[in-house]
Amino acid sequence: MRNMSLAVLLLSMVSTVAYAGLADSLKGGGDLKALAESKTKEAAKSKANKEIAAKVNKKLLAEGRKYQCSFKSGTDELEKGCGTKSRKLANQIIEVKKTLQSQGYSGFKFVVSGHTDSSGDAAKNKDLSARRAQVMVKELVAQGVDANDIEAVGMGSEKMLVKPDNTPAKKARNRRYEVQISF
Repeated sequence: MRNMSLAVLLLSMVSTVAYAGLADSLKGGGDLKALAESKTKEAAKSKANKEIAAKVNKKLLAEGRKYQCSFKSGTDELEKGCGTKSRKLANQIIEVKKTLQSQGYSGFKFVVSGHTDSSGDAAKNKDLSARRAQVMVKELVAQGVDANDIEAVGMGSEKMLVKPDNTPAKKARNRRYEVQISF
């Protein structure tokens, strides 16, 4: 009997605390309907951002592969002949930005990720990929991309295109940079 009384008392206290929390929300200017509508709009915006990011990233990945610049082996120094490729890639990034803004999208950044093959020390590869990504960011900014719209990230050999990369051709495919959009 005593246990049952204690259980009833605890349940009444929990419901009182829950009601008090709800009442505080309403007294403090909180409008549950507005809050629910806000959450719904936020979820819809997030879904729309994911959908547009997937579409844009597919295009950016293709353009990045088409206009891929090469680096001297083991360095972050670009091989000759990158100017035209980086200019074309920069123009694509600028066009994507204009298109997204004209459609009302905001709060996005372009992310240049550097990648390496699996040869050598993983920590050194991660550092090298970050330096290469930063070099490409500088190159794209020099070609007209707004520096506030783009950032560099080093991935090392974490996201290889080809596994295992046990031939020179496969290793070459994994040594790359990619441009994607992130909201």
